[in-house]
Amino acid sequence: MTMGTRVFLARLAALPVFDPNGDRVGRVRDAVVRLRTTNRPPQVVGLVAEMALRRRIFLPIGRVTSMDAEAVVLSTGTLNLRRFEKRPNELLVLEDLLDRRVTVEPEDGEAPAKGGMIVDLGMDLNRNNEWLITRVAVRDISGRLGRRGHTYQVDYDRVRGMVGPTDTQGNANLVALLEQMRPADMANALQDLPDARRNQVAAELSDRTLADVLEELPEHDQVEILVQLDRERAADVLERMDPDDAADLLAELPKAEQAILLDLMEPEEAAPVRQLMSYTPGTAGSVMTSEPVIMTPDSTVAEALARIREPELSPVIAAQVFVARAPSATPSGKYLGMVHFQRLLREPPASILGGLIEKDIDPLRPETGLTEITRRMATYDMVAMPVVDSTYRLVGAVTVDDVLDHSLPRDWRDRDVADEDPVGILPGAER
Repeated sequence: MTMGTRVFLARLAALPVFDPNGDRVGRVRDAVVRLRTTNRPPQVVGLVAEMALRRRIFLPIGRVTSMDAEAVVLSTGTLNLRRFEKRPNELLVLEDLLDRRVTVEPEDGEAPAKGGMIVDLGMDLNRNNEWLITRVAVRDISGRLGRRGHTYQVDYDRVRGMVGPTDTQGNANLVALLEQMRPADMANALQDLPDARRNQVAAELSDRTLADVLEELPEHDQVEILVQLDRERAADVLERMDPDDAADLLAELPKAEQAILLDLMEPEEAAPVRQLMSYTPGTAGSVMTSEPVIMTPDSTVAEALARIREPELSPVIAAQVFVARAPSATPSGKYLGMVHFQRLLREPPASILGGLIEKDIDPLRPETGLTEITRRMATYDMVAMPVVDSTYRLVGAVTVDDVLDHSLPRDWRDRDVADEDPVGILPGAER
């Protein structure tokens, strides 16, 4: 990169990282700054990238050839895959500095100093080819409720309080940054934060966003975040989770707490969760989703395609339509069969679903065990299978991600466990 190039570090969060061949290495999770003596600006020494298996590694800034709004590109594909550990004289921009309350000294030395909050940090390349923090984007702390203060940039040497106790650090800008990410990426970022700040940031997310994030977190983190919320808020978040995920989370709580939260939920939201919790663990009933796509046999292909296009549906749920007699909610009327989305794409829009259904695969029963479910899904190359009760009513569907979630170790989402997975260390990029 050329001299004089300025990069604002918060804007790099979640950008993809590519090697010189265009192969994706991972995503940017943070930037590492090294504190220096006296009042010299901190030096940016590298980026933290997240790779497969949620492994966070260090990327030396000297190996970065370009940074823009689309991607970060490296000069080499040879990386040190050792797990990143922050050193005592280092800070992470997003984790430690974003939202920190600081004091900005006036330019003329006569006006009073102003309080503000860090919203970004700008780095520049100097003559020694070092990236230094030279600019700080600060937002005024407004005294008016609901009013956002003015945002402006100042030189680094005018800012006081960047290093010190973390009780001066807010969450607003980190929350705004996280909400631009996918739920899985948000969950990974939350796991990087100290427990107390993680809980504070999670509590400031919207109910819908927090529900999506909880579904991507390890169970112990889910529980810790949920119990920090007041019970009314916790019930609201549970209502917005998929019933099977809400049931799994509630199962980790004491029975008395389960009952209180279920009673606080809206009855129509709590009913499927209660039903899922009644099944024996490790069976189709306990792992299934109770909200597959269900349509009646007189529905058209056009109506079915419109239904599976709804953005809130996950890919595995939208991959097929289950056809049953009315009512079209679980437990449905008599189950008739299913239609895969590829079949829908090949048929005229006015075709009736009743003439397209596949009936040659026997549905699961709620008591079917995971081993049998896995065998049958693998045998028929299915991404989802229907579950029916003794009267052949559709009560749910088991998806391939349900099977994976319950087949992997309970703590598979935990970053620390993922980091223990053996990965070879490639030469170079030593810390």
